[in-house]
Formats: sequence, C-alpha cells, structure tokens
Amino acid sequence: MMGSIVLEYSELYVKRIRALCKERGIAINRLATMSDVKQSTLDNIVRGLTKNPRVKTLHKIALAFNMTLSEFLDFDELNEYSFEDDSEE
Repeated sequence: MMGSIVLEYSELYVKRIRALCKERGIAINRLATMSDVKQSTLDNIVRGLTKNPRVKTLHKIALAFNMTLSEFLDFDELNEYSFEDDSEE
C-alpha cells in the first residue's frame, strides 16, 4: 500500500450508486422504485451490509440510471481496483 486508503470492493458500488443518484437528483428510495429493486435490498447495499450484490440487482440499478451494466461498472475506481490483496480460498 502506498499510504492511500483502499476502499473495499463493495464500497465502490456504493460510491458509484451515491454519485449517480446525486448527479441525477434521485433519492435512494426513488431509485428502488425506478429499478424495481426492493427498498431493503438497496438500503443494505448502500449501507454496506450487502457486500456482494447479485449481478441481476446491479443490472436493474444500471437500467434505472438508463445505463447498461457495463456502463454502470465502467468507472475509474473499479477499473483500477486490484484484487491482489484478497486471500484466495
């Protein structure tokens, strides 16, 4: 580590969702309605309780932002994420 704070992988999704909501003026509960993702599921993702959301869930969220899943997942922090520190089971 080079003295920088490394975000948990799951936190990257949260950052992305929050940033897109802010950018577009969408509240999290509105996003739940728009994406057809249960409010509780979305809350758990945004609160960091759900560390590994399903691809289907992320896809629904992406569609709510009028993006493809690949567009939703295409952002610098995620693209630059290194899995090297994850211990392989």
